[in-house]
Amino acid sequence: MSGPLIVLVGPMGVGKSTVGELLADRLGTAYRDTDADVVATAGKAISEIFFDDGEERFRALERQAVRDAVDQHTGVLALGGGAVLDEETRALLAGRPVVYLSMDVDEAVRRVGLNTARPLLAVNPRRQWRELMDARRPLYEEVAAVTVTTDERAPEEVAQAIIEALELPERTGGPVPSDQEKSRMTEQGTTRIQIAGTAGTDPYEVLVGRQLLGELPNLIGDLAKRVAVLHPEALAETGEAVREDLASQGYEAIAIQLPNAEEAKTVEVAAYCWKALGQTGFTRTDVIVGIGGGATTDVAGFVAASWLRGVRWIAVPTTVLGMVDAAVGGKTGINTAEGKNLVGAFHPPAGVLCDLAALDSLPVNDYVSGMAEIIKAGFIADPVILDLVESDPQGARTPAGPHTAELIERSIRVKAEVVSSDFKESGLREILNYGHTLAHAIEKNERYKWRHGAAVSVGMVFAAELGRLAGRLDDATADRHRAVLESVGLPLTYRGDQWPKLLENMKVDKKSRGDLLRFIVLDGIGKPTVLEGPDPAVLLAAYGEVSA
Repeated sequence: MSGPLIVLVGPMGVGKSTVGELLADRLGTAYRDTDADVVATAGKAISEIFFDDGEERFRALERQAVRDAVDQHTGVLALGGGAVLDEETRALLAGRPVVYLSMDVDEAVRRVGLNTARPLLAVNPRRQWRELMDARRPLYEEVAAVTVTTDERAPEEVAQAIIEALELPERTGGPVPSDQEKSRMTEQGTTRIQIAGTAGTDPYEVLVGRQLLGELPNLIGDLAKRVAVLHPEALAETGEAVREDLASQGYEAIAIQLPNAEEAKTVEVAAYCWKALGQTGFTRTDVIVGIGGGATTDVAGFVAASWLRGVRWIAVPTTVLGMVDAAVGGKTGINTAEGKNLVGAFHPPAGVLCDLAALDSLPVNDYVSGMAEIIKAGFIADPVILDLVESDPQGARTPAGPHTAELIERSIRVKAEVVSSDFKESGLREILNYGHTLAHAIEKNERYKWRHGAAVSVGMVFAAELGRLAGRLDDATADRHRAVLESVGLPLTYRGDQWPKLLENMKVDKKSRGDLLRFIVLDGIGKPTVLEGPDPAVLLAAYGEVSA
């Protein structure tokens, strides 16, 4: 019987998502959550579905989500707490490796009792919990092959108990599969990377693979009537093809052409998009799709965030930079005369489709530019990225290289982990700006004619030298920056006579606080930290190391 390797069932708050992701990582497979599928289909949070449409509508969406997931998914699958109420779902689970995660009432109230976002536990949590469990416990036990209690157990302990109970092959004694190997294990060669919902936002997935545009209707969902496809002039044919495909499936689809690259990131372009949406009658349930590089997805996300105070949007990045950086994390924005991305909003997409086939025709300079963000992820969090680039620098310069998928997936996972912990850049997320303080200053100085990755490359060398001069970073790691970046063809220097202008530009960087300059530097590979108010002489000396 084909289907999921493990199916997790149990009440709300028992930890299915946390345990499920741990299991997927331990077993080298993919994780999927039917609650996330329902949210994507409906275009709104589960609590809103209950309030707006009623429980019956939610259960219908859930039933279909379970049917699709059991049919398509081969990894670890988590079902919503009430999924087993449906007789058809219980029949579908018969004979499958279903694990019931249980917990007692005291543990349940401690975990979810005060969480009013749980629509079925909003009044008297202790009494309602008992009533829910009286109805559901026999159904959980009916479908389960194994029951594992979670009381007073850490998620890691629960995952280990499941592995032992199902006698699944242990990987702790052997090599852990790489993300590239995990990619081959997922359905249809597609890797699904979960981005957790935080700060009132819903979770979403980043899909990495090929031929992914067929996923668009699933992400758009049934509630949308209109779809706006935003694309740059360079992708006019692609944008029109997507519009036509969506129109053939019953959506009122329009295409909005944007200028290429950073020229799209202006308030005038945003206003043009708002006008098009207004003339089309775009409502809060309609959807924006952004197809293109990082500049396009920045604009698409910003327009989505600002129209009707927020509509759903989907990112379809077509460049390396767009895939590993701009389309993940929900930071949207446009530029002004005073600086880059100073106007924007945090507005995560409903999903991201990273179709690797789009990279096959990318100009080499654009591809190499995106490598700067991948290398950045290696220095701040995942040194395996650096090892892969150093093992084949020429291969890293092209989408035909042996490690392309793994490099992109690893970079996305780095950003996914960070933004899931710090959605609004209040702390940890700042580490993603490694090298960006000087980079943004260079871009502004060049009137955004420089490629972003080229500026980030110079910015990282500057940050490495700043860390070395501040006594934070060892010589070998600072020198490694130059070696890795140069090996793929990225620049290491900028004009020495521009320092006064760059310094002024950096004072309006998003990380600055008042007149205090703040930089992300490294204490070592994978150990980013903040350097506040460095001595001006040290700053000048560090810039001297990147001056041409």
